[in-house]
Amino acid sequence: MNGPDDEAGDHDHEEFDSAGADERQVGREMADDSSGLGSVLAHAYRGEIDRVGTWRQRLDQTTTWAVTVLAAILTWAFSTSDNPHYVLLVGVVVLTIFLWVEARRYRHYDVFRSRVRLLQENLFATAVDPSEGVEERDWRADLSRDFRRPTLKVPFLEALANRLRRMYLALLGVLLVAWVFRLAAFSPPGGWLAAAAIERIPGEVVVTAVGAYYAVLLVVAFWPRERHAKGEFREGDPEEWEREE
Repeated sequence: MNGPDDEAGDHDHEEFDSAGADERQVGREMADDSSGLGSVLAHAYRGEIDRVGTWRQRLDQTTTWAVTVLAAILTWAFSTSDNPHYVLLVGVVVLTIFLWVEARRYRHYDVFRSRVRLLQENLFATAVDPSEGVEERDWRADLSRDFRRPTLKVPFLEALANRLRRMYLALLGVLLVAWVFRLAAFSPPGGWLAAAAIERIPGEVVVTAVGAYYAVLLVVAFWPRERHAKGEFREGDPEEWEREE
């Protein structure tokens, strides 16, 4: 015969089903009652929001440095005609390094932003309006796995494309236009192709290399790919928020 201890042991080993109809509706429980789990998740949510803000600041700092370097290079390149044109190409290399750093930071930023969106979509949205249910059936299991073993969710190329479209294509485009203008404005009698030469490297080679590099940037930025980053905003009708009197 099984004693009370055996029955308790069997009960302790019951498998927890986070996708069960009752378990995934923790947001509904919060709407009815301030449960202990709800309090824990609220504290966890505040912690994740703080991390999102920290990584957002790091992204903004990298962009600020890139803009500052861009302004300094443009000022120096056009301060006198004696300054070499290729300093603008050096600026392209420096901004590319900033782009690389910012793409890495964006991948870390997205880890915590994804957790915040998971809680907003499935916990708080359900607590506010339980009638809609949850967005993801296994959201609690997904969140638990990510707490146990945090993983990067955005491929590096997608992060690179995101930062290119948001900021760096514009910055790098300014440098390209400035470089072409610099060649045209201060070109020697041989023409702007001759002015594009760098030491013993012919101007044709330099122009081809620059053109190929910018073509690669455009391909990376706009190549259609499956999106992995968990977006914050979706297109909608802003008039839906208006209330008729």
